[in-house]
Amino acid sequence: MRVAIPAETGPGERRVAMMPEVVPRLTAAGLEVVVESGAGRHAYVSDNAYRVVGTKVLETGVLAEADVVLTVGPPDGDRARQLQSGAILIGLLAPSSSLDLVRILRDGGVTSFAMELVPRISRAQSMDALSSQAMVAGYHGVLAAADRLPRFFPLFMTAAGTTPPARILVLGAGIAGLQAIATAHRLGAMVEAYDVRAAAAEEVRSLGATFVDLDLPPLEGEGGYARAMTEERARRQQELLAPHVAVADVLITTAAVPGRLAPQLVTSQMVAAMRPGSVVIDLAAESGGNCEPTKPGEEIRFHDVIVWGKLNVASKLPVHASQLYARNVTDLLLLMTDSGVVKPDFTDEILESCCITHGGEVRHAPTRALLKEAS
Repeated sequence: MRVAIPAETGPGERRVAMMPEVVPRLTAAGLEVVVESGAGRHAYVSDNAYRVVGTKVLETGVLAEADVVLTVGPPDGDRARQLQSGAILIGLLAPSSSLDLVRILRDGGVTSFAMELVPRISRAQSMDALSSQAMVAGYHGVLAAADRLPRFFPLFMTAAGTTPPARILVLGAGIAGLQAIATAHRLGAMVEAYDVRAAAAEEVRSLGATFVDLDLPPLEGEGGYARAMTEERARRQQELLAPHVAVADVLITTAAVPGRLAPQLVTSQMVAAMRPGSVVIDLAAESGGNCEPTKPGEEIRFHDVIVWGKLNVASKLPVHASQLYARNVTDLLLLMTDSGVVKPDFTDEILESCCITHGGEVRHAPTRALLKEAS
């Protein structure tokens, strides 16, 4: 069966769904791999690098006879319509915000799997693309902050005097938050972090940071995510966080749940209270942002504070982001492959959880409900 890797068409997307070093795992499983010419150029992978590992490179028609298509982001409508009935599409498909795409896949008889819906269970850890890409985003977010902060991150003791370390506050200690903590700590900053989950405190301290204890009840949710909070709890949390935000040189927010708007953790008033030159890195901008002043996709100045709300952050480090993603998507594909034949077994919890469309139907209940509301 033929596995196709098209070039990404999303604005600013620099990742590719397959890297040459991962291709042998697919060919060893009896699959043929074809790549659209130029697909890897933004990740610094040449067409010849794919050819060396036995991949066929096509100038056109990469989707025409594909049995399986691997993408990073959701394909545009024209490309989705090129998929043959019965084909399998795997990628970060953003179904809740790509309802037109879901309709095309449903009506075209395409079986689709959304990588962001892979369940957070131990057996699926190697397929968890959200975690791998969040790690990249957390790392890059700290570098973006360091580049914009008009102060040093580490302590410096010099003949001209001593400069204190920067104070970094990270809100949300999931994968992105923990990576941000680790990176900021390596750069010599004083790091504090807060998360509504009680289990996060030990992880934060293990990375050399101070856990901010607001003396509020924890909010443990399913799948490793935090549970939604009431308006009253949100207001109280903001009040208690405000003094910590005010003294931070850098605020990094990472609280996001797939398919839902990001919770607003920080008000405009809280950001305005930060001293001039401070930096806010809102890594939840993709789903609306954790900070009230955040403008998704933009970097703005708000009361002399830089508020950075760039989108698709993992794509800014396309080489390692692509390497990690390629392994994630390959493990999911191999889960449904036997002797060179790709045939999903929907009794498998992983495949059932992340399947969006199959056999002309929308199998994912939340997406089906959204389609019904939109009709």
